[in-house]
Amino acid sequence: MANALEPLPGLKLHAGYLDRDAQQRLVADIRAVLADAPLFTPRMPRSGKPFSVRMSNCGPLGWVADKAGYRYQPLHPDTGAPWPAIPPALTDLWETLSGYPHPLQACLINHYAPDARMGLHVDRDEADFDAPVLSVSLGDTCVFRFGGDTRGDPTRSFKLVSGDVLVMGGAARLIHHGVDRILPGTSTLLSQPGRINLTLRRVDRPDGAAGR
Repeated sequence: MANALEPLPGLKLHAGYLDRDAQQRLVADIRAVLADAPLFTPRMPRSGKPFSVRMSNCGPLGWVADKAGYRYQPLHPDTGAPWPAIPPALTDLWETLSGYPHPLQACLINHYAPDARMGLHVDRDEADFDAPVLSVSLGDTCVFRFGGDTRGDPTRSFKLVSGDVLVMGGAARLIHHGVDRILPGTSTLLSQPGRINLTLRRVDRPDGAAGR
């Protein structure tokens, strides 16, 4: 197990946590998920502007974005079918690194083409902020940017490479973060240039309450 770096309290980078074989097995798992839950293009609330990132999900709940807003729901927005089950390798990862005693509920699959990016944002659509968000990187390296609790806080950046696992919890659970750019040609894991990012999340509070 790689030692975790902590560039900010609660923001833990497990660099190189997944070796090449584990990455390849996980890519095969995600391809099987996408066969049943194909990538869709999320859109910004109100404006309907498309994201540059395409998405899908697995697990009991999946995150979606459209003109109606951001939310979790149990059905794929295009097919109307329930999301596929989360692969066991990801539930194992959650149990090992999250430090949280309740089960994973959602895995958001982000597919970044070489020109895709993700602006600074906060993951706050969940009811349970005591649970961290785990981020798994597969494929080309990205430049990850993070700041503080408010959008105007100073930001820093570092690279996330294939096999890295990033944990955002505790004081870093609600920091602003995003992806500045993808660095094509930095990995041979995927058949095409680009990056897959998996974010593992707990959505509901274990006591069943709707929020804080």
